[in-house]
Amino acid sequence: MTKDAPKNISSMRALLFCVLTVLLASFLAALVQTSGGRVQVLGIKIPTQNGQWVSADLFKPKSATKKQPAPVVVVVPGFQRSKESLSNISLELARRGIVVIAIDPYAQGNSSSSMSKRAATTEGYGMFAVIDYAYNTPNLNYIDKNRIGATGHSAGGNAAIRGANHFGKEAIKSGQPSKLNSVYISGYVLTQTDRVLKNVRSNVGMSYALYDEGAFRNELRNGDMRQAPEALRLVNSALVQEEPLSELEIGQYYGDKADRTLRVVHNEKLLHPLQPYSFAATANQLEYFDKVFDLDSGLSSGDQIWHWKELLTLISSIAAFIALVPLASLLLSLPYFQPIVHPIPQALPRPQGKGALVFWSLFIFSALVACFSYIPMSELSQQLFVAASNRGQTWFFPQRMNNAVMLWAVLNGLVGFLLFYLSYQLYGKNHEINPEMWGVKTSGRELLKTMLLALTIFSFFFLLLFTVYYVFHVDYRFVFFGARVFQPPIFVLLLMYFPFFFIFFLANSLRVNGSMRFAGDPEWKSMLLAGLANSLGLLLILVIQYAVLAWTGTVYWTDGWLYINLLFAVAPIMFVLPYFNRYFFRLTGKIYLGPMVTCLIFVTILLSNTVCYIPL
Repeated sequence: MTKDAPKNISSMRALLFCVLTVLLASFLAALVQTSGGRVQVLGIKIPTQNGQWVSADLFKPKSATKKQPAPVVVVVPGFQRSKESLSNISLELARRGIVVIAIDPYAQGNSSSSMSKRAATTEGYGMFAVIDYAYNTPNLNYIDKNRIGATGHSAGGNAAIRGANHFGKEAIKSGQPSKLNSVYISGYVLTQTDRVLKNVRSNVGMSYALYDEGAFRNELRNGDMRQAPEALRLVNSALVQEEPLSELEIGQYYGDKADRTLRVVHNEKLLHPLQPYSFAATANQLEYFDKVFDLDSGLSSGDQIWHWKELLTLISSIAAFIALVPLASLLLSLPYFQPIVHPIPQALPRPQGKGALVFWSLFIFSALVACFSYIPMSELSQQLFVAASNRGQTWFFPQRMNNAVMLWAVLNGLVGFLLFYLSYQLYGKNHEINPEMWGVKTSGRELLKTMLLALTIFSFFFLLLFTVYYVFHVDYRFVFFGARVFQPPIFVLLLMYFPFFFIFFLANSLRVNGSMRFAGDPEWKSMLLAGLANSLGLLLILVIQYAVLAWTGTVYWTDGWLYINLLFAVAPIMFVLPYFNRYFFRLTGKIYLGPMVTCLIFVTILLSNTVCYIPL
């Protein structure tokens, strides 16, 4: 037995435990998603106009048959979201006997781009085509074509009301009932205008978060729907024979579902991004569809199980990421990769006096730069990447939101290198710190082997994800975070975005291991400090944004509020990044494997979960 055998056995056990945890948690998540096997979940692809297509998940309850056709609801996620992000409402509707088609909006997930730059408005993000397909095809002989509905959150809510308008116009021309029996709008009121509402021939439910960050755009500049003109217009548009209301009672149903004038407005005490993941908001939506479709499933609106799926996919996500460390340890024991393993360099002496002042000054300065450079970089991205910012199809950095994050990462990566250099010049070189402690010195041959190792670990991560998705039809996700199976174009985009993001990831690994690893500090303390250092600037943005919202009722950054919402997913990644950079550093004694692996994986996750205007 070699001297590394016990270590390899331990790594093998850890890897096996993580993989089994991923598989078990995914299996249980699939049981929740399919309601214990009572709902069939299939991935489908529907061709649409202009060579476009919509990718979707079909939730078919086994109770829906040709003899007992069920209602169908098309679920439309919002901007920056894919069909999996609203699987909670999809599975809850399906539990109650409703067929669900949850779509990836155009230019998001696995759906194609659109020829329209206003896809949510003019095509319902692809929902219009799906409604037409469901209504016209004989294939879905288990759905009741008189009970077709749609629901969506945020921009998906805009798609829902635009669908009611679109099919209402069609109904007026044909003299037939609208194909859309009922719609539910979550988190969007900007298009509830007389021009849009006058053609609606569907029942309409509405839900708006009382503390919605985008409420500054509303006519009364707040999220209170009781006297909001947008909510009043929605209800009054259906009460044509009655005195117009000047104030609404939240949660009260108005109108008559038989003639499709039913209206209800909900106003949950939530933030915009939390609305889809609220028990109360979900219950309100379930009650609405039960009412308009005359359903009696035997389940109360409070009987919800979606949170168990979120918890289980979170567990599988954590296990999949932890598995990377023992996998790397095993691969490094192979003769081919052994040459890139070096002794861990000596830790830095703890800074004292002037050194402590320099360290904490640069620590705070870097956090402030990270905080106050984010929105300027977002604005700069709109000037540099014009086509993507204007929703135009392009291969030149086609991801509108990630372009902003990329510029921020490049700037802060360069600042990180600069601060590291200043720290060494101002204090380190005169206080027993030498470059050998950083784990930087290497060779071109070692770098190539390190990159090959990183690609192997990257491939393992996504092959396991692909296996989980193929077998169980679930991925790794929790609320805002999601690691999803990607399509071949992502490889092209990864080649485009990786070099720029790598500047930040490498700078982080250098700082984590070359300036925050002090002699005598326990590893947990050192990594916690590094995690805070890497995420503090972004967390500060969220603190400022929501402290100002709580104090004034309006967010601090208004024009860029969607970019701020993106940080709910990015900030956790930034916090855990230094942990991986430290663990991989301890395996190799060098700073390179960590950023190579994490940049490949985390950037692929970002690229797979955002709006992307790739040409058709």
